[in-house]
Amino acid sequence: MDIRLLRTEADYDQALAEIERYFENEPEPGSLEADRFDLLALVIGDYEDKHWAIEAPEAPEALRERMTQIGKRQKDLAELLGSKARASEVLNRRRHLSLEQAWRLHREWGVPAEILIRPYPLRRRHRTEVS
Repeated sequence: MDIRLLRTEADYDQALAEIERYFENEPEPGSLEADRFDLLALVIGDYEDKHWAIEAPEAPEALRERMTQIGKRQKDLAELLGSKARASEVLNRRRHLSLEQAWRLHREWGVPAEILIRPYPLRRRHRTEVS
């Protein structure tokens, strides 16, 4: 089967060329060719994760993107979070979501929970702002 880890761009290009032939002629599930396809996909995915990792967005950006996708506005977010102020604070990185809010957004809007609960930096308050 001769599949090995990809260490160079040339290795990566060769693996892509090899896997491409399976896209037009799918291997029979459980066959050696299907195993080869799966292994190629794994080493290609591993190489891409190491060299071109795409970080998931932080909660405020993910919420904005999801709102655009499903046609929601900040007032809709305010209804889910409990107030206009809370929606503004979350979108402007002044406050994190509570677990309950994250769960509600996950269930009702389909935002991945791991994005909503992952820590991210908040913006510092200015001295003139009241705590």
